[in-house]
Amino acid sequence: MDTNPLSPDILWHLGPVPISRPVVTTWGIMALLTLVCWLAFRRPDRPGGALRTALEIVVETIATQVHDIIRRDPWPFLPLLGTLFLFLVAANLSVIVPGLHPPTGHLETPAVLAVIVFLSAHYFGVRARGAGDYLRHYVQPSPLLLPLNILSELTRTFSLMIRLFGNIMSHEFVVAIVAFLAGLLLPIPFMLLGILIGLIQAYIFTVLAAVFIGAAVGSVETA
Repeated sequence: MDTNPLSPDILWHLGPVPISRPVVTTWGIMALLTLVCWLAFRRPDRPGGALRTALEIVVETIATQVHDIIRRDPWPFLPLLGTLFLFLVAANLSVIVPGLHPPTGHLETPAVLAVIVFLSAHYFGVRARGAGDYLRHYVQPSPLLLPLNILSELTRTFSLMIRLFGNIMSHEFVVAIVAFLAGLLLPIPFMLLGILIGLIQAYIFTVLAAVFIGAAVGSVETA
């Protein structure tokens, strides 16, 4: 098995389309999250159980955090930001499942997530401010700043991708090296640390996505 995060780990081909291991893991995570949400909310007219209550607490907490960042009604942004957070938590913590490698530890997954945030920020910006006003901020206070503003958009997206990829991938490598040198029991503390890292990285990615969207809609000032 090829575990190089910079090269695709191809399992099979669907016609001319190669299907890699991170893609299959991502499909599995999405299916699991869909099933969990369906089980929790399949009977909305009845009182919720422990699973539904837990998910509602998570959603309310995310909504509060988004409101504190964007300083406006958070619910239009919750489908994107809430889904991002839940997916990243599940993806990052999949490292604790024997035989699985977190898809966020392979470059293509963080890259796609960063592109989604990039496009979503522009979408929300245009919807909130109108196309003319939104595009005008790229040439303020001077049209000479247009190249720098465009470069800033690209570099922050690249930084978002590399931050997530680097942290998850490097932890995987550390655990693999320690397991090879010292056996299977010693890496357990590193696995616990990995859980903490996975939760923190999911939170940071979601917060940065909210900051970028807040800047696009005109609620947050960025340097």
